[in-house]
Amino acid sequence: MHRHHLGIRLALLLTLLWTTTVLTLSGENSKPTSSEPVLGILGAMAIEVEDLQQQLSEKKVHTVRGIRFVTGMLKGHKVVLALSGIGSVNAGVATALMLEHFAPTNVLFTGIAGGLNPDLGVCDIVIGNQTTYHDFGERNARGFRPFPTVSPIDGKSNPLSFPADATLLSAAEKAAKGLQLTQVKLLEGTRKPRVVTGGIVTGNSFVASPEKRDELRTRYKADATEMEGAAVAQICWQHHVPCLVVRSLSDLAGENATADYKQFEKTAAANSARLVVAIVQELHSK
Repeated sequence: MHRHHLGIRLALLLTLLWTTTVLTLSGENSKPTSSEPVLGILGAMAIEVEDLQQQLSEKKVHTVRGIRFVTGMLKGHKVVLALSGIGSVNAGVATALMLEHFAPTNVLFTGIAGGLNPDLGVCDIVIGNQTTYHDFGERNARGFRPFPTVSPIDGKSNPLSFPADATLLSAAEKAAKGLQLTQVKLLEGTRKPRVVTGGIVTGNSFVASPEKRDELRTRYKADATEMEGAAVAQICWQHHVPCLVVRSLSDLAGENATADYKQFEKTAAANSARLVVAIVQELHSK
């Protein structure tokens, strides 16, 4: 009987060791070995992160729960880069895994968005001074009433709008000065994109409606709408990690949004990534 129990324990131990080895080799338990601070960068789609990935040196791929994280050096500074997937759930999961496995000191989210501000044009960049869910709340006969999310960590309400980290926001605004962005070719001529600071709203839908665009602009005084930023900001807020969302406008969220998106997404994504690189350099310039 004693030998039987010993055999069972030995088998269980060998199984545990094998499982741990497999997970480690597959990258499930990958964590950076260096104590050097790491900056986290996320984007929802490949087009939003591919320019950044191409600029990384000393690249190493880690797969965590099926999500691919790439660590490396960006302009001489350690970063971890991930493709989250589209939508707030995917973005929240990727952010949580990044915080757990790579412990970034700051998080930047980069990508494209629909414009809400009539003074902005395609490929302009919005540095988010705050990020808000526009589809979280109560809808009744009187309309829609936004609710704040609640942190499962302490049971307390989060802010209705997640403010950008002041240091990251300042670095982004400084980095934007004199930044050379790809110009946009329009029917009426070539246009130079500009960078502004403003509000960003998040919801799980692509806005291609003048009525919805105007509603979001009126209700939230927002400048851009997208599908991930507030989820990233929420996870970072709950874990006290500084966060900033940067978005370049691929369209203006109206009836031509789908066609504009297809035409300008590449330029918009590249411009957003260019600002992110400048932010990384600005953060380490002191």
